[in-house]
Amino acid sequence: MVKELKVMNHEGKLVTDSRDVADMVEKEHKHLMRDIRGYIEILGKSNFGLSDFFIESTYKSSQNKDLPCYLLTKKGCDMVANKLTGEKGVLFTAAYVTKFEEMANAIKSKSPALPMTYKEALQALLIEVEKNESLQIENSTFKQQIGEMKPKVSYYDIVLKSPSALSVTEISKDYGMSANKFNRLLHDLGIQYKQGKVWFLYSKYHDKGYTKTETFTYDIDKTRVSTKWTQKGRLFLYDILKQNNVLPMIEQDFQYIA
Repeated sequence: MVKELKVMNHEGKLVTDSRDVADMVEKEHKHLMRDIRGYIEILGKSNFGLSDFFIESTYKSSQNKDLPCYLLTKKGCDMVANKLTGEKGVLFTAAYVTKFEEMANAIKSKSPALPMTYKEALQALLIEVEKNESLQIENSTFKQQIGEMKPKVSYYDIVLKSPSALSVTEISKDYGMSANKFNRLLHDLGIQYKQGKVWFLYSKYHDKGYTKTETFTYDIDKTRVSTKWTQKGRLFLYDILKQNNVLPMIEQDFQYIA
């Protein structure tokens, strides 16, 4: 048996490496990879999210080559353990259940309560962004720029550069849609309209702080306008889309399991 199963936090998910799992269940890694690909092929025909079980990854070989492996969530370990019998299955199950629980408890003890839903996550993010923007306003450099009234420098010039704004492409991924499909949906719901190649909010939403519009110069006499959504706007989209039975992927999965 492997010395100890290692569990790590990967982009907010607790996972373990397929190499460690193979070692623990006394199976060649290539054979476990074959089994996992078989599970993925079956899961791909259903509504289950593959990343809830297995996440593609790589590792460096002794020759410094990138070789494939998988990161297994607790659900992925459950699936592997379900195929094991006898002492091997019992010991593996005991090991991964214990390690995942230990890691979850360690994270919980060091962090405030984690958001349980997509909306709670957005609300927490909005609070954090607002805190950061308040600190930025109090920053002495900011005060100096406003006080000196430099040409072309205004409150909006600074705020529009805030890293908290997201493109529609980033937000549409939360809903499992392409940016084009997501934009059309927002148009159908009366949120935005298209002028040329750019989407703009209807006037009733202009002063809500939902978007930030930036103009980029990409040639001497050519510019491009880009509209991005603030975290406040992102939360607005969540509420209005939910009213129309459009949920983000994470809540679709939860609803399906429930």
